[in-house]
Amino acid sequence: MKTIINTSKAPAPIGPYNQAVLTGNTLYTSGQIALDPNTMELVLDDIETETRQVMENMKAVLEAADMTFENVIKTSIFISDMNNFGQINVIYGSYFDEATAPARETVQVARLPKSVNVEISMIAVK
Repeated sequence: MKTIINTSKAPAPIGPYNQAVLTGNTLYTSGQIALDPNTMELVLDDIETETRQVMENMKAVLEAADMTFENVIKTSIFISDMNNFGQINVIYGSYFDEATAPARETVQVARLPKSVNVEISMIAVK
């Protein structure tokens, strides 16, 4: 059985998907980009601000499922330019305890939705 997770504190889905799906104790999130949930406008001032907005959106989705970043066991980071990795990694890392940080892959892709620079998805377990 699956439970659909959606919150107004994260950007509304803009297609045939939900922000996350909970099945059993496992949460699978959709990828988040730097959309401000209040305005649905992109926050692209700089790569640090963009990454922070992505992580805040993800935080809201996790909270809607009664979870935190401590519950995250796996992340996938998609970036449009590997030269931004260091700056993205600093912001991303500030949301986790390094000793218990999740498994992760980071890949450069040709293009992301709305031509953003970073998209992140997560798997979390209660």
